Amino acid sequence: MDITLDPSRDDLPLLANTSHMLVRHYALDLDVDFESQVIEGTIVLFLEDGNRFKKPSHSSTETCPLESNEAFNFRMPEPCPVPVTNARTFSSKMAYNDFTICGKGEKDTSDKDGNHDNWEQASGISSSKYCCDTGDHGSEDFLLVLDCCDLSVLKVEEVDVAAVPGIEKFTRSPRLTVGSEVLRNEIIQELVTMPADRWREQLDYYARCSQAPGCGELFFDTDTWSLQIRKKGAQTATDFPHAVRIWYKTKPEGRSVTWTSDQSGRPCVYTIGSPINNRALFPCQEPPVAMSTWQATVRAAASFVVLMSGENSAKPTQIREGCSSWHYYVTMPMPASTFTVAVGCWTEVMPEPCSSDDRPSERPVPSSQADFRCVGVCGHMEYPCRFQNATATTQEVIPHRVFAPVCLKDACQETLLRLIPSCLSAAHSVLGTHPFSRLDVLVVPANFPSLGMARPSKEKTGHVSESGASVIKHGLNPEKIFMQVHYLKGYFLLRFLAKRLGDETYFSFLRKFVYTFHGQLILSQDFLQMLLESIPEEKRLGLSVESIFQDWLESSGIPQQLQRERQAGAECGLARQVGAEVSKWIQVNRRPRKRKRGERAVVFEKVSHAGAGAQGLGPSSAAFPGHSRELDRKWSSQDFNQRPYGMPLLPDQLVLLLERLLEQQTLSPRTLRSLHRTYRLQEQDAEVRHRWCELIVRHKFTAAYGQVERFLQEDQVRLVSRPRASWGAPSSRAAMGIYLYGELMVSEDARQQQLARRCFELARGRMDKSSAEVVAEMLF
Repeated sequence: MDITLDPSRDDLPLLANTSHMLVRHYALDLDVDFESQVIEGTIVLFLEDGNRFKKPSHSSTETCPLESNEAFNFRMPEPCPVPVTNARTFSSKMAYNDFTICGKGEKDTSDKDGNHDNWEQASGISSSKYCCDTGDHGSEDFLLVLDCCDLSVLKVEEVDVAAVPGIEKFTRSPRLTVGSEVLRNEIIQELVTMPADRWREQLDYYARCSQAPGCGELFFDTDTWSLQIRKKGAQTATDFPHAVRIWYKTKPEGRSVTWTSDQSGRPCVYTIGSPINNRALFPCQEPPVAMSTWQATVRAAASFVVLMSGENSAKPTQIREGCSSWHYYVTMPMPASTFTVAVGCWTEVMPEPCSSDDRPSERPVPSSQADFRCVGVCGHMEYPCRFQNATATTQEVIPHRVFAPVCLKDACQETLLRLIPSCLSAAHSVLGTHPFSRLDVLVVPANFPSLGMARPSKEKTGHVSESGASVIKHGLNPEKIFMQVHYLKGYFLLRFLAKRLGDETYFSFLRKFVYTFHGQLILSQDFLQMLLESIPEEKRLGLSVESIFQDWLESSGIPQQLQRERQAGAECGLARQVGAEVSKWIQVNRRPRKRKRGERAVVFEKVSHAGAGAQGLGPSSAAFPGHSRELDRKWSSQDFNQRPYGMPLLPDQLVLLLERLLEQQTLSPRTLRSLHRTYRLQEQDAEVRHRWCELIVRHKFTAAYGQVERFLQEDQVRLVSRPRASWGAPSSRAAMGIYLYGELMVSEDARQQQLARRCFELARGRMDKSSAEVVAEMLF
């Protein structure tokens, strides 16, 4: 495995030796500085060695020859401490770090700590060393390997948890002996295995231990993809310190976070779920098998709001003038890739006062759902599980907060805030108990790569070494983010199964599946196997896990079942209405410029106003303030396949209409102007406007090039692909802005290519890195 990877074509390595040690809890203590675009602070890892947990099984293993750890140029612990501004004062209570980097100077892109990110190139170490067993090597020291990239590690030290007042309860020894490695590890072992009903006490002691003083610096070094730590004389994972503090800072160019501006032009930063997940935010264990809890204290200037994927509704605490602190925690063990953070000048959108009749109520759970509540023992590792809480099972709408840039506050209050309770209630009715007790919703900046967090992440991604290291195939190829065939085919597979089995059978199975596997890692095979075992034999006819994988997931092209459904969809009422409308436009396009006397004008259907701005709360969100809400309710209550002619076109119908017109070889400027005027295309949602921009480019409609420029500036990285059940639009159009750049370049029209390059130069600074790489390759 070549560690010096080419990001455009190679695999992403997962180097953490999870077979030997697992991180059970992360405690982060960080400062966010927007001036230097750096996040800096410490992370404490609470570890459990491989002798304490069951070693995960792998379908294939790769055994490497044992290599000497002497090959790693470990950085020697320095006799002088970190600068006093970085020192922490230990307290028996949760203490705050006195230092902060609020208001620091310029961006710091250099590695002043002396670590070398390209160290492996200079050292000449063979690539086999990175997939070898770093476990018990006789006389050699044990090596802890963490996934890490784009970080400057300043210092690594062992934490003296034995110095925490009251920690005696976590040891079976008669008295504490300061400096005893065995005793400190025994304390951590007792702490990480505390019963779930003592989670509050556990979190409190995690916080106390994370603030404990250090008791010795550890050897460490970094390369492009990992951080390696060892302690001289600790030859096994059992001997290795089980509480380790890492002092580090991120880099402005780090690929796990994006520093940008929100829709109001205010600075913000957020995790992007990039191909490298969170390893450029904090050193971690990336393989999904490494499930852990976490708690984080984040400080920023008082004008900023800090949001995280935590279970608590955090509020700011002022620690000094101009600087606030936020604290979040999670008690459900999850992969490190699920850790998210967003910091910006968001405003909380508060609901308007409403009568009690308008508030969602908690209704008794139907018997079909109650069968899968509070029955038996959960299959996941122990944590405070809501599925065993009778009150939580009946909670249809969990507490939620909505945050947005100031400029979108009114739009969120009018539209988004009203939808969330209905969405939560619908999710509860289909899937049952909400796994979390609360929800924060954030309207992210326009350049947020929405599919970045949906990247496939399976354990069986390649050869797995004895240490637990593996790779994600093509994980660093930026183009893979926009190849969404697997998502679309998966979506249509689920629709096919629901139709084949019937809604009652299918949704009943979904509730059972969620209850059975909540809190656990699952594979597609688990889902399909349980589904087939749960349905009657007559409905299982012709279905097997192997046949489904072959027909739907492993074969190229559209499955036969979907082809038949596509043909049937073309005959439904919605599609027939669109077909009639397309015929009218073809007729109009063929007519001469001036209509003959007595010739009747073509009458087109009106367009639905309900979908305007539906894909995002942008400028089009209030395009039709006078639309009829009563008509919206009528649409929602009707069977769309039986929807009568004469009713306004729905947004999906409008997308289909434009796609059909894209098949025409020639459309005159007169026809295009009439099309734009009839459906008010510039005021529609992003998907409709994308198809309209395709028409503009295809037919070189120069009068509307400004609308293409607007789309590329405002929507170029919004991956708002939404599979259309009836028509199945080509998946290559899902990443809309990326596709549009390609269309402009393929046309070989000098004016269009100049437009593409000009738009890209203006927008590239606001685009996520993967999108920018793909577009740059198209344009230059």
